[in-house]
Amino acid sequence: MRLIRSILVFLLLLLVLAFGLLFTIQNDVLVPLNVLVAELPAQRLSTWVILAFFVGGLAGVAASSIVILRLQASRLRLRRLLNSEKTKLARNQVISS
Repeated sequence: MRLIRSILVFLLLLLVLAFGLLFTIQNDVLVPLNVLVAELPAQRLSTWVILAFFVGGLAGVAASSIVILRLQASRLRLRRLLNSEKTKLARNQVISS
């Protein structure tokens, strides 16, 4: 099973690389990028598009990491509260016995 998964991941990466190369070859026109306050030097269109996807992916990972960290902190807080309540309940059962 692990071997099949590794082969599929490798094939997927190879497919993405092939599409990236084809995209780069087809979009080789030079385009300057104007970002409101500055104009960046002309680069191939494929470079700007791939860079935009990369930066967007990093931003998505950063945003989801913040949410995941908050959820883990909340889970830890609730787990501590649950353990505290279990301890109180156990003490009350011992006292009433």
